[in-house]
Amino acid sequence: MRNYELVFIVHPDLDQEALTGVIDRVKGWITDAGGSVEKVDVWGKRRLAYMINKQREGQYVYVESKLPPEATAELDRNLRFLEPVLRHLLINPEL
Repeated sequence: MRNYELVFIVHPDLDQEALTGVIDRVKGWITDAGGSVEKVDVWGKRRLAYMINKQREGQYVYVESKLPPEATAELDRNLRFLEPVLRHLLINPEL
């Protein structure tokens, strides 16, 4: 198990309930892959540096987790196809 940090930007027009649903879905993917979620921090709505899908703002979410290295590809693929997620970045801070 390795430590990973995930930051993803969600569509700004989602209400709190829909945002919680997206976060729960991501946490579910992590736990289904055999990992564990250590910390979830919602940074809130912030202005983007450039427009993404005609949006100037996004809701930022930060997740610290422990995952097996082979599960990162599946998590990355799932995030890419999750429609409310505008962008995401998954890194291993130890490397």
